[in-house]
Amino acid sequence: MANGIDKRGILDENIFSYKITKDGKVFISCEGRQVTTLNGKNAEAFISKVAGLEGKAAQLVMAKVTGNFKRGNERL
Repeated sequence: MANGIDKRGILDENIFSYKITKDGKVFISCEGRQVTTLNGKNAEAFISKVAGLEGKAAQLVMAKVTGNFKRGNERL
């Protein structure tokens, strides 16, 4: 990634996932645990950002939205 984002390659492991419900809510999970729910304009903005992205690019969008991007002080 540009600018040194994710130097340790954590986002290569696809730790984030998301699910869109029929009513437009978005549930984002990190390592299988739900960490945030988006609805309304926030959900629409997320869906448009992640549309067409795969792999590390999609992971980075989810990490930024949840605020759960690893800060470097976590144990592996």
